[in-house]
Amino acid sequence: MEQAKIDRINELARKSKEQELTPEEKEEQMALREEYIKEFRASFRGILSNTVVQYPDGSKKSLEALKNEKKEG
Repeated sequence: MEQAKIDRINELARKSKEQELTPEEKEEQMALREEYIKEFRASFRGILSNTVVQYPDGSKKSLEALKNEKKEG
């Protein structure tokens, strides 16, 4: 997400603490937050998909493999 959008989210958050936001500002804030959360989740999924658990015996398994094992039984 662009830094300008993050700054705008923070600006609206500060303003909402001081006074009531206009309906347009509330709508903008909600849209920006949704976009931020969507990008955060995508980034986090990427991190998790590349995460590997290493066991004391040296063997390694991806989180996806562990998730599939748990589903199977």
